[in-house]
Amino acid sequence: MRGIFVAGLGRGDGHGLVELGLTELLSRRVERLGVYRTIAREERAAGPPGAYAPRDERDADRELDAGLELIRGRYRLSRVVGGISPAEAARIGEDELLTRLADGCEAVVDECDALLVFGGHGAGPGGLGFDARLAAKLGVPVVLLAGGGAAAPPGRVVERDKAVVKAGAAVRPARTGRTAEEIAAELRAAYTLFSDAGCTVIAAIVNRARPNLALDAGLPVPCYVIPEKPALAAPTVRQVAAAARAAHIQGDDDGLQRDVLGFVFGGATLSVFLEHLTDGALVITPGDRADVLLGAMAADMAGTAQPAGVMLTLGERPSETVRTITAKLAPQIPVLSTAADSFSVASMLSGLEGGITPEDHRKVESALGHFSAHVDAAALAGHIEPTRSERVTSRIFEHLIVQRAVADRRHIVLPEGEDERVQRAADIVLRRGIADVTLLGRPDVIRPRVHALGLDLHDVRVLDPLTSPLRDTFAERYALLREHRGMTPRRARDIMGDPNFFGTMMVHAGVVHGMVSGAAGTTAATILPAFQVIKTAPGTPAASAVVFACLADRVVLFADCGMHAMPGASELADIAICTARTAKLFGVEPRVAMLSYSSGPAGAGGDMERVREATELVRSRAPELPVEGPMRYDTAIDGARAGRDPEGSPVAGRATVLVFPDAEIAASACRAVRGAPGTVAYGPVLQGLRQPVNDLDRDATVGDIVDMVAITAVQAQAVAL
Repeated sequence: MRGIFVAGLGRGDGHGLVELGLTELLSRRVERLGVYRTIAREERAAGPPGAYAPRDERDADRELDAGLELIRGRYRLSRVVGGISPAEAARIGEDELLTRLADGCEAVVDECDALLVFGGHGAGPGGLGFDARLAAKLGVPVVLLAGGGAAAPPGRVVERDKAVVKAGAAVRPARTGRTAEEIAAELRAAYTLFSDAGCTVIAAIVNRARPNLALDAGLPVPCYVIPEKPALAAPTVRQVAAAARAAHIQGDDDGLQRDVLGFVFGGATLSVFLEHLTDGALVITPGDRADVLLGAMAADMAGTAQPAGVMLTLGERPSETVRTITAKLAPQIPVLSTAADSFSVASMLSGLEGGITPEDHRKVESALGHFSAHVDAAALAGHIEPTRSERVTSRIFEHLIVQRAVADRRHIVLPEGEDERVQRAADIVLRRGIADVTLLGRPDVIRPRVHALGLDLHDVRVLDPLTSPLRDTFAERYALLREHRGMTPRRARDIMGDPNFFGTMMVHAGVVHGMVSGAAGTTAATILPAFQVIKTAPGTPAASAVVFACLADRVVLFADCGMHAMPGASELADIAICTARTAKLFGVEPRVAMLSYSSGPAGAGGDMERVREATELVRSRAPELPVEGPMRYDTAIDGARAGRDPEGSPVAGRATVLVFPDAEIAASACRAVRGAPGTVAYGPVLQGLRQPVNDLDRDATVGDIVDMVAITAVQAQAVAL
C-alpha cells in the first residue's frame, strides 16, 4: 500500500494543520488520493442554531470530524472515509478492530494511487500501541506528530468596577507548557514503539511549538518543528457569535470572518479602555455603554487600534442615533448583541478555538503557508511517494509552480494596488509564502480598504508613485534610457507618476524582481514600459507570449499568443526555441510541433513553406530539440492519430510545445482550450525579456493573479541564476 500513516501522540498537537498540509502535499502529486480516519469521532449532539453548550471531551471529537469536513470541502479526492466511532471501537476486541480498520483501508486504497491514514491519537482500545500495530499491518510509512506545548495567548480584561487592567487575566485557558526534553523523550519513545512493531518511521513533526523551541530529539529521521501561530487557532467573529448566542446587528457580513485574537471587556472608563484596546480584539461591553462602542469605532477610524468587532451584552442595544454614527465611523466592523451578561459571555468563550474551516479560505491559505514554511515537503514526498504519476494535472502543475516560488522567495510589484482583486491576491500570496509584495497606489486608499476586507497585508509595502522619493531617481534613469528619443527629465518625472512605468523601473533598478499588471488596464499599458526599459534578453531577438494549457495528461505550451501577428520563418524559429526554454524552466520536457494545416512533406501553399523553413531553422539553431513540422494540431496532440500520421515521430501525439503560424490561429486555439471541460490555462506569459513582466486579462480572477505572481517569481529565479 502506498501512502502515509499520521500517528498523533496525544491531544494538543493541532493535527488539523498537519493533516491539511499532508493532504495538500499528496493531492498535488498523485492523481487519485484517498483519506481514511481510523477512529471517526462522534459529533456533539445538535441543538438550536447558535445554542451554547459547555465544552467537554466531545468538543475535541467534533474538532476531529471538522478536519475531515475541511478536507472534503477543499479537495476532490477519490475517497474521504471515517472509520469506526470510539463507542463502537470500545465494544469490540482489539484484534477484530485491527482487522476491520485494515480491511477498510484496503477497500479505499483499491480506488486510489495513495492513501493518507490518520490514526486515532491514542483513542483506540490499545492507545498508541494499537496505531503502531495497524500501521505495521498496512505497511505504510509513519509520520509521528507531537504537540509542542505552546500556551494559548491570554485575553485582556478591563474590569468594570475597578477601572484597572488585570494583566494576564486569560479568557482562554493556557495549555500546559512542556520542556524540549519532555517532547524529545516522547518522540524517542514513540519512535521505538513504532519501530519495534515493524513500522518505517520517516519523519517526526512537533506542532504548536513555543517560539524558538530548541529541540534535539536524537532521532535518525528528520524532525520538523512548526511554531504556534495564534491566528490559526483564533475563532472568527462568527464562531464567537454562535458560542455566545449573539445576533449580528450591524456591519458587513465579511467582517464576521475576522479572526478574534483576544478579548477586551470594556467596563472601565473610556480612557482606560482605549489604552488597552489592541488589533484583533473583540470588545465585550454592556449594551448601554455607548461611549465604549463609539470609542472602539473611533479608534478603528483613527488607526490607533483595529478591533475585530464589538459584542454588546445584557440584551441592550444602542439608540438609533448611536447606531447611525457608528455605521458611518466604521461600517465594516461587526456589532453583535447577546442577552447574556459579560461574566456569562466570558464563560461561554472560555477555551474557544476556531480551528480551520472550509469556508475560511484565508485561514486555510495561512495554514498551508505555515506548514510549507517549516516542513520540507519535497524531502517528505520523496519518502512517501515511491512512484509519481506521469500525468501532470492542472492541480499538480499549479503546485509545482507554487513550490518553486516558495523555495526561493522573490519580490513582485503589483501596480494596480487599489484594485480589490489585487489586494485579495496579495493576501493569499503572502499567506502561502509565494513571494514578497509591493502594492502601488495611495496608502490612504489601500490601507482602509484592506482593513475593511479583513486582509492581512501588514508585511506589504505600499508606495504611491506620485509621492515616493524613488520617483525622481527613476525619472533620471528613465530620461537617460530614452534620451535618444528626446526624453527630458521633466517629461520623465511626469511619466514616473504612472504606476506601470514606476513598477517597471522598480524591476529595472533591482528594487523588486518582477511585475504583474493588467487586471484593470490595457495590455499596451503593461508591456510598453517593459519594451522601453527592460527590453529583451541577450540572444533573444524579440519577446513573445506563451499560454500553459493543462490537458488531461500533460502540460502543453502554446506560442505565440498575441505578440506577433504573422511571424516570418526566422521569427517562428526564435519563438519555438524560446518557448522550449520556458518549458524546461517550468519542468516540462520540450517536444516541439511547428503547426500548419497539414502534416508532413506533401502539403504546399499557404503557410506550409514558411513553417517548413522555420522547422529547419530550429534544427540548425537548437539541434538538441526534438522538433517536427509542418504538423496538424490534432496530430501533435492525439496519440491515436499520431500512430497513423506520421508513424514513428518523436513529437506527434506527444508534443508539449505548439508553435502556431500566426496570432489569429493561436488565439482561436487558446479560446478553445480554455473552454474545454477539465482543461485549465495559465497566461499569456511574456517570455524573452531580461526581467519578468507579465500582463493579466481584464477579467482576471483573484486566483489568476496569484498564479501569475507565482509564475513571475519562478521566471525571476531564472534571471538570478
